[in-house]
Amino acid sequence: MNCQDHLYSHADPRTVGRRWFLQQCGVGLGSIAMGQLLGQNASAAPSGMASNPMLPKQPHFQPKAKNVIYLFMAGAPSHLEMFDNKPQLTKFDGTLPPPELLEGYRAAFIDPNSKLMGTKFKFARHGQCGAELSELLPHMASVVDDITIVKSMTTDAFNHAPAQIMMNTGSQQFGKPSLGAWSLYGLGTESQDLPGFVVFSSGKKGPSGGSSNWGSGFLPTVYQGVQFRTAGDPVLYLSNPPGVDDRLQRDSLDAIRELNTMRLEAKGDPEIATRINSFEVAYRMQASAPELIDVSQEPKHILELYGVEPGKPSFANNCLLARRMIERGVRFVELFHESWDQHGNLVKDIKKNCLDTEQACAALVTDLKQRGLLEDTLVIWGGEFGRTPMVQGGGNDGRDHHPNVFTMWFAGGGTKPGITLGESDELGFNATKDPVHVRDLHATILHLLGFDHTRLSFPFQGLDQRLTGVLPAQVVEKMLA
Repeated sequence: MNCQDHLYSHADPRTVGRRWFLQQCGVGLGSIAMGQLLGQNASAAPSGMASNPMLPKQPHFQPKAKNVIYLFMAGAPSHLEMFDNKPQLTKFDGTLPPPELLEGYRAAFIDPNSKLMGTKFKFARHGQCGAELSELLPHMASVVDDITIVKSMTTDAFNHAPAQIMMNTGSQQFGKPSLGAWSLYGLGTESQDLPGFVVFSSGKKGPSGGSSNWGSGFLPTVYQGVQFRTAGDPVLYLSNPPGVDDRLQRDSLDAIRELNTMRLEAKGDPEIATRINSFEVAYRMQASAPELIDVSQEPKHILELYGVEPGKPSFANNCLLARRMIERGVRFVELFHESWDQHGNLVKDIKKNCLDTEQACAALVTDLKQRGLLEDTLVIWGGEFGRTPMVQGGGNDGRDHHPNVFTMWFAGGGTKPGITLGESDELGFNATKDPVHVRDLHATILHLLGFDHTRLSFPFQGLDQRLTGVLPAQVVEKMLA
C-alpha cells in the first residue's frame, strides 16, 4: 500500500495519523531512527541478553570483588568523634581557628568564625595495625585488622541531598545512574530469584536524596535498586490478591510474556526487556523472598553476634539480611541508616547511632570472613561528607557539614586490610596526605569489580556517559591488596 492508496481508503483524509505518515510515507525513517536509539544496546548484547539483561556478564579483567554491601550512614557521621583523633583540636577547644584556615571556605549553615570544638570521647589504638578508634567503636576494634580506613576522603557538595547523590551517582544532579545500577549493568547478577540490587533503609527517616540514590538514571530501569522492607511483604504487593491462585498467575504471566517478547523482537526497546524480567523475578520472589527474610532460621550465636531480634526491624537485621542475600547471588546490597546529622545534641545522638549500628557493622565483617565470603565481597562504610572542627551555633554540642575531609572504611573485596590511608591537618579541617575524591573512590570500586572506569560507559545524549564523568579520577592503588 502506498501513501495515496491509504489516503483514498479513508472517507476523511484528516484521519491520517502523523506517526503513520512519518513511518509509512517516510519509508519507515522514523521507525528506523527510533529502533536504532532504543535497540542499539540490545542488538549488541550476547544471545539471550535482550530478553534477560540480568544474566551474568564478564568484566574487563579478573575482578577482586564479585559483590558489594554498602553501609551508607546518611546524614554524615563526624569523623572527629569516631576515627580521626585530633589532640590539637582538643587543646584549642573554645578558641577561634586561624584566619588563614578559613580563607575561601564555604559552609552550609555555620558562621566560619565559630570557635573550635574538641571531641568529648576518648581514643585508643587497637589490633596489630594500631589503628586509633574512639570509645564509641568497641566492636569495630575487634575487626580493625580486617578493614581499610581512609581518613582523607573529600567531596564537592556540602548539603545532604546533593552530596548523597554525588556519593552514589558521581554527580550532584538528579537523573544519573547509581553505583549499584552501574554494577548490574556491567556484571549482571547471579541470582535469578531475587533482584540484583537491593536497598534497605533504617533510622529516623529515609536518605535526603531519596530514590535517586539507587536509581538507574539513563540506564534501562531493570538496573535500578529494589527497596525491601523487613516487616510484612518484603516488597509491596508481592502476595497474590484474593482469588488468584498459582495456576491462574502462571498462565497470565506466560501470556503477558509472549506478548512482550513479540513486541521486544519488533522494537528492541530495552524497557520491554525490563518488564519481562520484572514480572518473572517477582513471580520467583514469591517463593524465595519470605524464606530469605526469615532470620529466625539463623543459629542463636549469629543472631547474638549481630544483635538481631527476629521480627524486629533494625539496622542489625538489615546487615544479616545483606549477608543472606550475598549468599544467594545478589550483586549489590545498600543499607541506608539516617540520620547522623548532628548540628546539635552531638554527644547524645552519635552515641545512639553507634549503639544502633556499630555492633552489626563489625559482625558483618566477622560473619563474612568466617564463611569465606569476605574475599569476594566488598564492604563499604561511610556517609556523604564529614563535620566541621568548629562548633555550630552558640552552644558546644554540634557540628556543621564539612566536605573538605572525612573518613570511610572498607573491608574485603581486594582491599588491603589493617591499614590507615591518608591524613588530615592537626585540626581535622583539610586532607593533607593522600586525598581521595569521590571520583577516585568510584574508579577504585569499579576496578575491584573488574572494570576500567574509563571504558564502562553507556551512550546517552550523544556522549559515552560514565560513573566517574569527564573530570580526572584515578584508582587508589594504596587501598588495594
